[in-house]
Amino acid sequence: MKDGGRKQGAPSPCAACKLLRRRCAQDCVFAPYFPADEPQKFANVHKVFGASNVNKMLQDLPEHQRGDAVSSMVYEANARVRDPVYGCVGAISSLQQQIDVLQTQLAVAQAEAVHLRVRQAASLYSPTSPTNSGSPSQAKPIFDMDMVVDQTPYGDSIW
Repeated sequence: MKDGGRKQGAPSPCAACKLLRRRCAQDCVFAPYFPADEPQKFANVHKVFGASNVNKMLQDLPEHQRGDAVSSMVYEANARVRDPVYGCVGAISSLQQQIDVLQTQLAVAQAEAVHLRVRQAASLYSPTSPTNSGSPSQAKPIFDMDMVVDQTPYGDSIW
């Protein structure tokens, strides 16, 4: 009772063996990490690293580290497919730029919060005179952050 050369009830070959068009052995190094229902996973890894190199890398690692290695290879391969020049470094660079922009925005927001607290504190402690009820109180803030300017011209040396 054979079905297409395979015994009935036999497991289907892993994605790697299917792509490489070879028989999937019982001890196939790819089978635990590249299941048959995820063919694109191995296809991208094969395209970037090559099946022979992946096989060597997996066999050189202890079994408990192979899953992490495959996960890293799949991530890098998918990044290389999306961005052939920079790969995952492009993604990291993009995320770093976003962090820089967000840190700048956070610093500006924190400075504004400090500025508002100082103004609020200055208005709470400003003396109000009941005799000058016709004009609003002109209390000066303790320090004014609106005018923080570098006085050194760009062309002149500070020395």
